[in-house]
Amino acid sequence: MQDVSIIGVGQVPVGEHWDMGLRQLASGAVQAALQDAGIKKVDALIVGNALGGTLSAQNHLGALLADYVGMPGVEAVRVEAADASGGMALRQGYLAVAGGAVETVMVLGVEKATDRTGTERDTALASVLDADYEAGAGATPAAVAALLMRRYLYEYDLAVEQFEPFSVNAHANGSLNPNAMYRNKIRPGAFGKAPLVADPVNLFDSAPEGDGAAAVILTATERAVDMVPRVVRVRGSAAATDSLALHNRADMLFLRAVNLAAGRAYEQAGIQPSDLHVAELHDSFTVLTALQLEAAGFAARGKGWQAAADGLILREGALPISTFGGLKARGNPLGATGVYQAVEIALQLRHDAGDNQVENARLGLALNLGGIGSTAVAHVLERVE
Repeated sequence: MQDVSIIGVGQVPVGEHWDMGLRQLASGAVQAALQDAGIKKVDALIVGNALGGTLSAQNHLGALLADYVGMPGVEAVRVEAADASGGMALRQGYLAVAGGAVETVMVLGVEKATDRTGTERDTALASVLDADYEAGAGATPAAVAALLMRRYLYEYDLAVEQFEPFSVNAHANGSLNPNAMYRNKIRPGAFGKAPLVADPVNLFDSAPEGDGAAAVILTATERAVDMVPRVVRVRGSAAATDSLALHNRADMLFLRAVNLAAGRAYEQAGIQPSDLHVAELHDSFTVLTALQLEAAGFAARGKGWQAAADGLILREGALPISTFGGLKARGNPLGATGVYQAVEIALQLRHDAGDNQVENARLGLALNLGGIGSTAVAHVLERVE
């Protein structure tokens, strides 16, 4: 296995892009990444997408997008793992380069989520759950997250308001990010007054779906250092799964897939959680953020919320998270989310994050979830001096 590094990144702003389809969104990210890497072509294209078949009536995205972005004949394929599709596509790209199958790979995450509203979008989103025992009974991801949050509040004797610092931090960072879907700040005290989405999950507690595309270009580190001045090495890459249905888990307040994926990535990288300088977690719901902090080794059981309350997650804290707004403020482009996370960590490690920069960031974690933690993909990225 050879070392793998990121030589180029690209993204388009997350938002409601009524005038753009999957093709146009993808093209923007692809061209930006190629320009960033200073190259004109790649050997393979791996597309992360969750719901193209239902929300955009379009499968077979490998061939569609390769043709549209000017890569005729290139090997191209779509990877699906619910909202972890982007992270899983990155892992497949990493494995392809590490194993020597291809020299240069573009990993592209793309999603068009806002063309469908109401029941159509809810039905599509529910397809990431267990169709027989969750979605079939009318459950949505927000409803299942609400059950999880209610249990967390009960077990640890907490109030909803104690999750407020997660969203306040995300929006404070998102306000500085020109690619964020929502650049408004949340005033302290406003969190608990927000309209309910699924009791006790409220509007400030859950991330909005958006349209977007992001891309990273991977090649062997030995080649990378001669190609670009700022190389970001993939020091660890791992993925794991847990039961699809929440009620089938031995302990629903422990994200086993996160624990396994992060642990394997740490082991591969030869690091401890405390060695990390920055992390992008999958904050589709604040309770999942708290549970990721616990399962990934940053907080004790039942204390994930405390890390936010104590300011550890701020950009000047011990473990900055959601440094560009996270899913909550940057927006949640579903299957593209994991690639956005990789782009954002790479920018931090290259010290190209502008107003969102974490000082002296050299080692970062991108943690992408599918469903309510049924799939987890972890990547440890490192600045190459």
